[in-house]
Amino acid sequence: MTRLTDYGIMLLTYFARDSARLMRNARDLAIQARLPRPTVSKILKALAHKGLLEARRGARGGFALAKSPEEITVAEIVGALEGPLGITDCSIHSGNCTLEPVCIVRSNWRRINSVVIDALQRITLAEMAHPWRPVELRRTV
Repeated sequence: MTRLTDYGIMLLTYFARDSARLMRNARDLAIQARLPRPTVSKILKALAHKGLLEARRGARGGFALAKSPEEITVAEIVGALEGPLGITDCSIHSGNCTLEPVCIVRSNWRRINSVVIDALQRITLAEMAHPWRPVELRRTV
């Protein structure tokens, strides 16, 4: 996963955390996230182009989530910013490698890729907007 994708997920969590404030602009998000404004603008435009954000022009314009945070998965976000999800090229595309016909690990990479995608599809933006704390198990004596 690239740094821009990581930043994209972080920026989207600001939308998810403050659902009362529908429209957000790149300038305010850049300040809040402590990221360069051009980087934030680039990410927001890409997310809008892929349909995860709605963009509005004008004095009261900005960006808003295109659907609720519970309906947006991490897999969708990563896919929007990076394209098809793949641990290796051969786990998503056939024919890119000359070793493909004799590769003994390709099927396992595809299996691993499937598990990773499944995990990312199970985590929503709503969940990402709040810190995860593992449950501590108490020891019984």
